[in-house]
Amino acid sequence: MHNEQSNQDRRISRWMMVLLAAACGLIVANLYYAQTLVGPIRDAIGLSSATAGLIVTVTQIGYVVGLLFIVPLSDIVENRRLTVIMLTVAVGALLTAAFAPYAPLFLIASLFIGTGSVVAQILVPLAASLASKDQRGRVVGSVMSGLLLGIMLARPLASFTASLWDWRSIFVLSAIVTALLTILLWRVLPVRKPSPAVRYRQLLLSLGTLFRHTPVLRRRALYQAFLFGAFSLFWTVVPLHLADAYGMSQSGIAWFALVGVDGAVAAPIAGRYADKGWSNRLTGLAIIVAVLSFGLIHLFHSHSAPALILLFITAITLDMSVSGNLVISQRAIYSLGSEARGRLNGLFMAMFFIGGAIGSSLGGWMYTQGGWMLASLIGTVLPLLALIYFLTENWALPGRSRIRRENS
Repeated sequence: MHNEQSNQDRRISRWMMVLLAAACGLIVANLYYAQTLVGPIRDAIGLSSATAGLIVTVTQIGYVVGLLFIVPLSDIVENRRLTVIMLTVAVGALLTAAFAPYAPLFLIASLFIGTGSVVAQILVPLAASLASKDQRGRVVGSVMSGLLLGIMLARPLASFTASLWDWRSIFVLSAIVTALLTILLWRVLPVRKPSPAVRYRQLLLSLGTLFRHTPVLRRRALYQAFLFGAFSLFWTVVPLHLADAYGMSQSGIAWFALVGVDGAVAAPIAGRYADKGWSNRLTGLAIIVAVLSFGLIHLFHSHSAPALILLFITAITLDMSVSGNLVISQRAIYSLGSEARGRLNGLFMAMFFIGGAIGSSLGGWMYTQGGWMLASLIGTVLPLLALIYFLTENWALPGRSRIRRENS
């Protein structure tokens, strides 16, 4: 890519790294504001309890569309211009969602919020390309930490804002912040114009080839899809469960969601140990933690104080398993080469969010059909499927060579 080699001779500045980390966090937060507001949004736009999961699912579908059709453009289109265009789309969609009077318009706006927010997955590879080789791991880890903090903080911020005003206010606030961020990134981001070797149509067709011929990508994407499916199911259903079973207000749900932010601590720790060759063991640990987290809240499901405490613990441990394995997986994906980095990252994140969309949709429907017991059972099954698939890894790939590839 243009200037990729010359970037190895200079180091990315600290303020640029902080800016990109903050930008990723602010942008990706748009995907999660609605998670703890499912109840009030459902009531305001006229959705039934059975279809309330669409509020989160449609946004994630929009993100997947962006990952498959927009992120690959970062391999052939000047990255700063692409960033500004997609953020402008996000601003318009956020304002539309804020003032949407009925469900169809809100859901269409949610779709475009997801598509516009895909910029976060353009900025992460951009940060990697701006870093020198010896600092690339640290830079990607720092930017991903910002992205994960955005994911974690979005839910409590949305609930606190809704408790002060109403649910629409968070969308207006985010539109203003995203507009200001768009102007800032246009002014300060360096020009990065790749040297395209293929046309856009060929680029899209190459996605299937990359997926078929990259076993590390397939496995990492499926592990994360199962984990994120459980994560999304939990955060779609638990606000409804807390309101129904414990009578929590939006403020109370916000404090609950804030606890999950502690799970972000797993990201830098996982990154450090992955550098020491622990990727495979950490992945197994993350999946087991997710299974136990959901399994315990399924078994101990009373409306008692101990059951509520267990929900708080699960909010932390489930977030830890998802965020820790995400960093490990992206480290493995970025080690596969720079010429297709945008497409590899897009495929990985698309699978990741397809899992999330399925989890959100299943969660809302299962909660309506069978309450917390059925929803938490499905939440336990999803990471259990990941564990079963993980146990086949030694048969699917030669163990020693696999570990060397992932940790290189």
